[in-house]
Amino acid sequence: MKPVLVVMAAGMGSRYGGIKQIEPVGLHGEAVMEYTLFDARRAGFGEGVFIVRREIEKEVMEFLAPRLGGFPARFVRQELGDLPGGRTPPPGRTKPWGTAHAILRCRGLVDRPFAVVNADDFYGRDAFRVMASRLRNMDPSGTDFAMVGYRLKNTLSESGSVSRGICVAGEDGFLRSIEEHTLIERTPGGIVSRREGGDVPLSGDELTSMNLFGFTPGIFPFLEREFISFFAERGGDPAAECYIPSVVGALVSSGEARVEVLPSSAEWFGITYPADRPAVQRGIRRLIDRGVYPPRLA
Repeated sequence: MKPVLVVMAAGMGSRYGGIKQIEPVGLHGEAVMEYTLFDARRAGFGEGVFIVRREIEKEVMEFLAPRLGGFPARFVRQELGDLPGGRTPPPGRTKPWGTAHAILRCRGLVDRPFAVVNADDFYGRDAFRVMASRLRNMDPSGTDFAMVGYRLKNTLSESGSVSRGICVAGEDGFLRSIEEHTLIERTPGGIVSRREGGDVPLSGDELTSMNLFGFTPGIFPFLEREFISFFAERGGDPAAECYIPSVVGALVSSGEARVEVLPSSAEWFGITYPADRPAVQRGIRRLIDRGVYPPRLA
């Protein structure tokens, strides 16, 4: 069976100030998600599952409907109140619970190996090629997973801080650790991660997760367990989020799962701030000029 593509499109876009998931960046108004779908179809993915939130569901569905080109797609909402064990969100909570909770929403919907991506990240054709190849050879009942890694310096915004999962891989090509850093930025003195205990300097060559993971359905029990633990510790914080790199890092540290880091020649672009859009447009135009993409996606 062909692997599934899970697209996380429920983000608030608070730093962007709009629905960046459908922001036009291509020559004919294509959004980043359209290039993701184009690459995924070429790589052999068989269907898409789009995770949205109620407030933008109508806009995202109306945007994608005429652009799917027969690619099977399902939509699922990431709801604040959809919590394991009858738990309830704290008063004042308005933002989604994070990427781990988003993927958990696919439990019962996805029954084969699948890839996870952010809707507003451009991952590149080769990234989907290597991931699809790995997914086709995954044991659907196993806990051997995969991720495509990028170099930190190639994933930063010139307009402000970003959140990234900093990874360490072993010589065998498997992940040793991953840690979520939520405030990474360039400074006159170099790249730093802003932490409560003080700034952490980074070289820029660190292996970085951009949430392009490959999982089997075996991830779902772990996601539920880790989210319940997160909720018990931080559920009262109206801004806290449960990130998928944190869950993956915990599973790797405990030895409950292995994650193969897939080498790729893909070039990444992303939209975090409004000022990032022109750089993404230029990057896509370069790829069109090189013949990687047609001027108009069909």
